[in-house]
Amino acid sequence: MGIFEVTGGKKLSGEITPQGAKNEALQIISAVLLTDEEVMIKNIPDIIDVNLLIELLGEMNVKINRIDAHTCSFKADDVNVEYLQSDDYHKKSGKLRGSVMLAGPLLARFKKAYLPKPGGDKIGRRRLDTHIIGFEKLGASFNYDNNTGFFKLETEGLKGTFMLLDEPSVTGTANILMAAVLAEGTTTIYNAACEPYIQQLSKMLTRMGASIEGIGSNMLIIHGVEKLKGTEHTMLPDMIEIGSFIGLAAMTQSDIVIKNVGLKELGIIPEKFQQLGIRMTFNGDDIHVPAQEYYEVQRFLDGGVLSIYDHPWPGFTPDLLSIVLVTAIQARGSVLIHQKMFESRLFFVDKLIEMGAQIILCDPHRAVVIGLEREKQLRGITMSSPDIRAGVALLIAALSAEGKSTIQNIDQIDRGYQDIDGRLRALGADIVRKN
Repeated sequence: MGIFEVTGGKKLSGEITPQGAKNEALQIISAVLLTDEEVMIKNIPDIIDVNLLIELLGEMNVKINRIDAHTCSFKADDVNVEYLQSDDYHKKSGKLRGSVMLAGPLLARFKKAYLPKPGGDKIGRRRLDTHIIGFEKLGASFNYDNNTGFFKLETEGLKGTFMLLDEPSVTGTANILMAAVLAEGTTTIYNAACEPYIQQLSKMLTRMGASIEGIGSNMLIIHGVEKLKGTEHTMLPDMIEIGSFIGLAAMTQSDIVIKNVGLKELGIIPEKFQQLGIRMTFNGDDIHVPAQEYYEVQRFLDGGVLSIYDHPWPGFTPDLLSIVLVTAIQARGSVLIHQKMFESRLFFVDKLIEMGAQIILCDPHRAVVIGLEREKQLRGITMSSPDIRAGVALLIAALSAEGKSTIQNIDQIDRGYQDIDGRLRALGADIVRKN
């Protein structure tokens, strides 16, 4: 596994463009299995997780034309469903949590699918109950194989129904939505996730011939159709990268312009960073974060300490809490970070404390950050990336620190951020990748 060697303390400047949205890509690319016609997808992020999913589709005999690193056409007119029973599929799909998104399209079109136990980040319990209960309500049955760790799903034909999801899971909503578009009759998904990723998927499916009402709300009504056609789709910019770059600029006292951010799709993300005292201006579809010596955390109107927590959309995304936490280290004031959805995502703070941060880890879900106010710099250390978002938070800390840091297990970072070292070097960062 590779490492990053980072020499911190340098102020960065310049422009950076976010990649296509990782979480959207995993859903959109899975949806190509719903039709035997060509689907063209643009602004694909060139990252490990997405490339693994594309590779899986190729192994299933989907015709793939990689026009460039970010544009790809797919034609699933000769899918080898039996590949799903192979040891190779079990091995590859188990490494990638995004492979669960193949289940809905496969069930809908081929009446059988296999779901691996969740792979990917080590951030706590990531259950599949919402997916499987939704499939069952549509008329699928499943068996779990203890030997392989796979759920086998089968159906004689999916039928529309009403369902109230136990949680507004983004991947669960997407998977059930993709199954329902080809089910017989009408499906109502209540307590559905309504993130921009789900809206993008719904709009794509509609262009393919699906009938979906309630896009952007927490109630989706899907009228099943017999067949879907091909289409063209362009990914949104990755909102998690955008938030990461805002935090990076503040922590390193840098002057950075983030280009083509898809501002209207960012929801309250800019506002949450402004609550930390970070100034930014919006020029068309760009965000300019100017260099500022200090940023001061706001308080609630009653004088209480600011609390930032994750919540289903349009609330604040959990994927940016790690970034907010590390950004708060050099702020004036204190903030409570409350990570509600995952119980292990804050455990990387021990490395930040070793670097000199003032953080109290209250429990697996809550941490209090007491800002250093630039009175001292963090110091460089050797650390390991436990998951995608914590990995980038540690990278931001290293770039702001005094001296040299070594970040191990950077494959985790590469899973979600394309050429992150190259793009940061273009801003003036001193970061070297070593194998």
